[in-house]
Amino acid sequence: MSRVAIGADHAGYPLKEHLSHLLLRQGHEIIDHGTDSIEPVDYPAICAAVGRTVRDADADVGIVLGGSGQGEQIAANKVRGVRAALCNDLYTARLARSHNDANVLSMGARIVGTGLAEEILDTFLSTTFEGGRHATRVAQLAELEETF
Repeated sequence: MSRVAIGADHAGYPLKEHLSHLLLRQGHEIIDHGTDSIEPVDYPAICAAVGRTVRDADADVGIVLGGSGQGEQIAANKVRGVRAALCNDLYTARLARSHNDANVLSMGARIVGTGLAEEILDTFLSTTFEGGRHATRVAQLAELEETF
C-alpha cells in the first residue's frame, strides 16, 4: 500500500475525512495536513505542505481538496516537482496518471459526489504511468521548472 499526503480547505474537509477513512481501511498510510473543520481557512499553505511531502518522498502521492479543486491544484503545483491534476471525472484521472505521471490529485468537493470521488481516487491510485513518449514530455515539464 502507499503513503498518501492529504489536505483540504473547509469546503473539502468532509470529503477529506471520508477519503482518509476509506484509504486507511484499504491499508494506506495517511499524512494529514489539515484542515480539521469546516471553519473557513486559506488553502495555499495546506496544499503546498501536501506538495512538499510528495516532493520529498515522504508520501507516494498527494490529494488536495477544495470547493472546486482549482485553487488547490494551482497551489500544489507551485511546489517544484509536483504535477497536480484537477480530476473531477474518471477519464481525466486516468490520463493524469498514465500520460502526465501526476503525483497529486485535486478534486472539487462541491463538484463531485462522494461515490464519484471514491472512483476517481481509485482510478488515480491504480493507474500507472505509461512512460515512452509521455516520459519525454514529463521531462520537458521538469526542465521548465529549472528554466523559470
